[in-house]
Amino acid sequence: MEPLSGPIDLSHTALLIIDMQKDFLEAGGFGEALGNDVSKLQRAIEPCKKVLEAARANGMMVIHTREGHRPDMTDVHKRKISPSGKTIGDLGPMGRILIRGEEGHDIIPTLFPISGEPIIDKPGKGAFYATDLQTILTIRNISTLLVCGVTTEVCVHTTIREANDRGLHCIAVGDCCASFFDEFHRIALEMIKAQNGIFGSVTDSEKVLSALSN
Repeated sequence: MEPLSGPIDLSHTALLIIDMQKDFLEAGGFGEALGNDVSKLQRAIEPCKKVLEAARANGMMVIHTREGHRPDMTDVHKRKISPSGKTIGDLGPMGRILIRGEEGHDIIPTLFPISGEPIIDKPGKGAFYATDLQTILTIRNISTLLVCGVTTEVCVHTTIREANDRGLHCIAVGDCCASFFDEFHRIALEMIKAQNGIFGSVTDSEKVLSALSN
């Protein structure tokens, strides 16, 4: 873990998996509609699966997020609507893009939540904006977040910054995060750990799995 090191109290740690949704990771979803190569995001699936299984085995709190909007789209800012091409609310192969209740809005089967794992439905990029995530973390006395998901430079980074401002220690699990742009992914992780951890720490799934097995 860089730049910080040392033990983590698992009783006060949660695994936060950001937006591993069909609309972002599967063919025909919003990510592909924007012209992106979804296989780049799919790289994070297997490492995420291993960390998720280990977290469950250790009794850690696991929280999932989904970005999406109300069917009537009254919570969609105008700036989120693209003037050209496919955009939020348009019909795609998996239903209306990024609309709650549609097939594409849901989490991929490999990482699907089990009973007892909260799902945070967020209308923005950060998981704290217009959600009850802060309340859940406070009630469960969570002070550290292991953060995985997509995309590294957008929703993962925004959430880590929000959490940092709220006094939480965030550890980005680098290979459990992904971006459509390799350079954005690399730089986003560098930014998190820069200046002695200005936003948090960075590690990888191998180190997390080793720690959870001890």
